[in-house]
Amino acid sequence: MDEYENEALPVGEAQVAEAMQTLQRYKAGKAALDKRIVDNELWFRMGHWKNYQNPMMPGKAQPSSGWLFNSIANKHADAMDNYPEPNVLPRAADDEETARALSSVLPVVLEQADYEKVYSDGWWRKLKQGTGVTGIFWDAAARGGIGDIAVRSVNLLMLYWEPGVEDIQSSPDFFSLSLEDTARLCAQYPQLKGRTASVLDVPRYIHDAGQDTSTKSVVVDWYYKRPDENGRMVLHYCKFCNGVVLYASQNDPALAGRGLYDHGQYPFVFDPLFVEEDSPAGFGYIDVMKDCQTAIDKMNHAMDENVLLSAKQRYVLSDTAGVNEEELADFSRDIVHVAGRLNDDSFRPLQTAGLQGNSLSYRQSRIEELKEISGNRDLTQGGTAGGVTAASAIAALQEAGSKLSRDMLKSAYRAFAKQCYLIIELMRQFYDEQRVFRIVGAGGENQFVPFSAAALRPVPGRSLGGVELGSREPIFDIVVSAAKKSTFSRLSQNETAKECYQLGFFKPENADAALAALDMMDFEGVEKVRQRVQQNGTLAQKLAQMQNQMVQMAAVIEMQGGGQNTAGGLTRSVSSAFTQKGGKAAGTKLAGLGSALPTAAAAKAMDLT
Repeated sequence: MDEYENEALPVGEAQVAEAMQTLQRYKAGKAALDKRIVDNELWFRMGHWKNYQNPMMPGKAQPSSGWLFNSIANKHADAMDNYPEPNVLPRAADDEETARALSSVLPVVLEQADYEKVYSDGWWRKLKQGTGVTGIFWDAAARGGIGDIAVRSVNLLMLYWEPGVEDIQSSPDFFSLSLEDTARLCAQYPQLKGRTASVLDVPRYIHDAGQDTSTKSVVVDWYYKRPDENGRMVLHYCKFCNGVVLYASQNDPALAGRGLYDHGQYPFVFDPLFVEEDSPAGFGYIDVMKDCQTAIDKMNHAMDENVLLSAKQRYVLSDTAGVNEEELADFSRDIVHVAGRLNDDSFRPLQTAGLQGNSLSYRQSRIEELKEISGNRDLTQGGTAGGVTAASAIAALQEAGSKLSRDMLKSAYRAFAKQCYLIIELMRQFYDEQRVFRIVGAGGENQFVPFSAAALRPVPGRSLGGVELGSREPIFDIVVSAAKKSTFSRLSQNETAKECYQLGFFKPENADAALAALDMMDFEGVEKVRQRVQQNGTLAQKLAQMQNQMVQMAAVIEMQGGGQNTAGGLTRSVSSAFTQKGGKAAGTKLAGLGSALPTAAAAKAMDLT
C-alpha cells in the first residue's frame, strides 16, 4: 500500500528501526527466562537428559521417571475441575438490569471464543513455565465481517517487555512475536515483496524432528503507549515484518487520535504461579522440582544397571585359563571345553552385589520429598494411608490437602476477572449493533437475550437549569465462582445440605433459629440457603395467618347461621367462605404444605449435577 510507504506518515521505517532496537534490548533482558522456558519444556516431556552436556553414561539408557509429570498433570486436573464462571454485579442501582444481562452474555461470549481450551492451555503453560498469558483482542474479520472478541492463550516465549517492570502495563512498549509463512505474508501485504530476508531471530523449543524455518518470517505486533494532545495515555499498535510496516493505528485516520482500544491497556493478562520480584512472569513447579527429579532419575539409572548386572552371570577369566569363551558365553551349551587345569587364580565367577534396603529407602524418601514439594500427596489423588477408611475422614483430609490447589485457583480467578473486564471494555467499544445471545435458563429452556454497547456506554446525567451535569459510565464488579465443581465439592455440598435438613433448618417453624445459625456459618451457597429458609419462614407465617382467618370466619359463620355447630355444616360453611376468598386451591393443600417445604428446600440446596 502506497500510503504506508509515504515517509510523512507517523509510523514508517525510521520508527520501526527504533522499535527494533528497543526489542533487541528487551530480548537481552529476557534471555535467561527464555532459556529456562525452553529447558522446562524438555523436563515436561521427560526429555531433559538431551539438554545435558555430559550425560550420566554415554551409550547407555537414560531413564526418566514421571513423578514430576504426574504432579503437574494432577494440578491441571484440579484447575479443570474448577472451571471459572463470571457473575457481574452493578455498582449502581440503575445498572442492575445491565449487570444481569452481562452475567448471562459473558459465558456465551467465552464459549464462542472456545475459552475452555484457552483456559486449559493457559494452565499447562502456567504450571510448566510459571506464567500463563491470555490475550483479549477484537477480531474485525470474525462473524463475516461483523467482528467479535477473540480470546487466545499466548506463548510467553514470544512476548517481550521492558526489563525490571512488575506489571506489563508499566512498560512503555510491548512486543508479541510470531512465525508466519513468508509467501502468505507477501500475498496478503504487497508492500513486503522484495523484503523477505528475515532480520530477526526468535527462541524456539527443542523438537526431536527439528523445524525448518527457512520459509518463515518473524512478524512483530508492537503495542506502545503514547500521550495524546490532552496528556491522556493512548494505546497504539503497529504490525511490521522485516523492517516493513504492515499496519499502524497511527497511520489509520479512524484511530490516529483515538488509539487501538479505548481502555488503553495492553490486551494481555499475565497469571504467574509463583511471583518473582521485578518481573511480571513467575516460576513454576518444574523449577522447584527439577533437582529432586534429577536425583530420582540418577538413582533409577543406577538401580536399573545394578539389577541387570546382578541378573547376568559374568566371569573373570585369565588368558592362561584355556577356556573356550564362545562356549562359556553360550548358555545353551551343556559342556564347556577347557585346555589344561582350572583353578581359582585363572577362573572365577564375578557376581554383582544386589540392592540393599537402605538404597531403596533413600530413593523412596526422595520420591516422598518430591510429593511434599509439589503438594501432590496421595490423598489429593484419592489414595489413603495410615488405616484411614471412613468417608468423612478421607473427605476432611482431602479438603486439608487441597489448600495449595485452592490458592492457585484464587490467583487464576483474579486473572480471569481481569480478562472479563477487558472483554466488557471491548463490548463497550465495538458492540455497536445489537446482537442476540441464546441463554439456557434455570429450567433448561432457551432464552434469547438482545444486547448491544448502548447499555454499557455513558448515560447522560441530570440537567439543572438547562445545563447538563455530566454523564455516568456504568461500572461493574465481577465475582468468579467455579462453574464445574469437582466430585468432592459436590459431595461436600450435598453432605452439608443433608445435615441442615436433619437438624431441622428447613422446617418453617425453625426459620428464626436456622437464620441465626446460618449467620455464623460459612460455606459455598450459604446465601441461597439463607434466602430459602427465610422464604420458608414467610410461607409459614402466611399459612398461620390463613388458618387464623379460617377460624375467625368459622366463628362468624356459626354466629350468622343461628347456632349451626354440627361438624359437617361447619366444614361446609368454612370451605364455602374460604372459596369466596380465593383460597380454593390453597385450601386443599394446606395440610401437606408444611411437610413439603423442608424437603423442597433441602433438594434446592443440593447439587446433583
